[in-house]
Amino acid sequence: MPFVKVYIHFVWSPKNRYPFLDSKELRTKVWHHIRQNAKEKRIFIDFINGYSDHCHCLVSLGIDQTIQKVVQLIKGESSFWINKNELTKVKFEWQDEYFAVSVSESMINKVREYIKNQEEHHTKKTFQQEYDEFISRYGFEKYKG
Repeated sequence: MPFVKVYIHFVWSPKNRYPFLDSKELRTKVWHHIRQNAKEKRIFIDFINGYSDHCHCLVSLGIDQTIQKVVQLIKGESSFWINKNELTKVKFEWQDEYFAVSVSESMINKVREYIKNQEEHHTKKTFQQEYDEFISRYGFEKYKG
């Protein structure tokens, strides 16, 4: 039996970064549903939270899981569920773009705290500012199509 521990910090947002998730109550419902659905698909979500215009998710990958498949399963099913339950006034979609960065064992608690404190964090900084910092900090290059 293989022993694997690979943590990935995912960040994604609704289409056009529109703040669909505009209440704490709605976000709580969505995060709870994402966690429950992931569990059924054998995706281990260590921590999930976010704000009106994005989601952070700390996932421990299983031996047969890929980043692409995990994020596809989480985003695809959750947008379907949001629309089916009419939780937003217009059709909800997640943006295709997402971030995925590995997290070392020594940084797990720091990432959990960061994800946990999204409400407070975004009273001081916009998602755009956070996005720009991620691009810079992790050496991503913005796609120039």
